[in-house]
This record gives sequence, structure tokens and C-alpha cells, in this order.
Amino acid sequence: MSTRTGKTIAITQSNYMPWKGYFDIIAASDEIVLFDEVQYTRADWRNRNKIVTNGATQWLTVPVMVSGNYRQPINATRIADEKWAMRHWSTVRHSYRQSAHFAEWAPVFEALYTEVAPLDLLTDVNELLLRALARRMDLPAVFSRSESIPKHTETATDRLVEICVARGADTYISGPAARAYIDPARFAQAGIALRYANYAGYPEYSQALPSFDHHVSVLDQLFNCGSAARQHLKSLRDRGSFLETP
Repeated sequence: MSTRTGKTIAITQSNYMPWKGYFDIIAASDEIVLFDEVQYTRADWRNRNKIVTNGATQWLTVPVMVSGNYRQPINATRIADEKWAMRHWSTVRHSYRQSAHFAEWAPVFEALYTEVAPLDLLTDVNELLLRALARRMDLPAVFSRSESIPKHTETATDRLVEICVARGADTYISGPAARAYIDPARFAQAGIALRYANYAGYPEYSQALPSFDHHVSVLDQLFNCGSAARQHLKSLRDRGSFLETP
């Protein structure tokens, strides 16, 4: 068992080009443990996200092999079409070519889509993009995988606690939706402070939609705000308002 030394971690399933709230959790954490050992869920954020194009939102979906494999874990989910990355980049380029910071970010995303194009597993695509964008946004959290930590528990909460202990964490940050299944007492018994992300109160920015939508990919924020996108993260502006106790 590791000795905990004031470390904050988040344990989360990898998402494809996630929204700013996901990056807010990255900004508030010392380490992000990608929890892709769990079952892949269809019509979810694992392999898709929304961008803004022609004044409306549009899904960008990574095609994956799921037929007959409905119980497969995320880390075993394979890409179904080797040409998906270039199609996505073409759509992104078309959608944001008039945005204020297109010239700044277009080379970054073109290079990233070229880099992920040959990857076979969805989890590897997501991790590469998450690491790269966090680095470009100057978010220093370390990334790791839950599969590297031996599993000796059965319940969801106990597995999260087990990972926290193994990674030497004193504080665990969760998304608010996990309130439905997390048992706070298990964290308290292990001496780990539990905090939930609070996504309320994000500022708006110039967005090509008739009604502002916060729940689009961070792509939208980066192309429209450039380096100032980092300033929109609540955990960097007011960490206390971003993290809630149970």
C-alpha cells in the first residue's frame, strides 16, 4: 500500500475530445487515472462529441467495432474505419476556418489527427488527444491507466478507493453524476477526501450558435478563445467553487 502525501487524483473513463468540464477536472488534479477497464457504453461520450458547424451542433463520432461485443471494455474497443481521423479533421477545418483562433490551433489539430490516424484502439486515441491538449493548455496533471493497478475488489466504490490508495491520493475528484452510486463512507474510512466537480457558472464566449451551448467539445473553445480558453476553467479561477463536498 502506498503512503498518501497530499495528492489529488481523478479516475475517469476516457472521452473523445471532451468538453471543458473534463479539462477542469484535469486542471484540479495531480493525476488522471483513465478508467477504461469498465464496459464500453454505446451512444455515449467515449467515442463522440459535439462541435459547432453552420450555426448548429454536429456530432463527431469515431467509428468503433461493437456488433456482438456489447460487453467489451473500453480498452478493448477497436476502431472500425482507418480513414476516420482525416474525415474528422476535414469537418473540423471546415467548421472553424472562420473562427478567431483558427490559425493558432489548426496546425495543432491537423498534427494530432495525423498522429492518431494509425491507432487501432479507441482508448489509445482518447489518451493521446487528452495528453496533448492538456499539455497545450498548460495543465500539468500526470496520466495513468487503472489496468496497471491490481484489482482485489468487486464494488464500484471499493475499486475507486483501491486505486486512490495505490496511487497515494488524499483527495479524489469525481464528476457530479457519480453521486448516484458512490458510497462516501468508503472514502472516509480510507482517509480520502471526496470532492465533486461543480460545473455551474461557466462564462460564455463568442460562439457561432443562436443560443450558447456549454456542452460542446473543447475544440470549440480553443478555436474561439485561443490561449484564453484556459482562463475559463473554474478550478484555475476559483478552486473552492469548483470542488464540492458530499
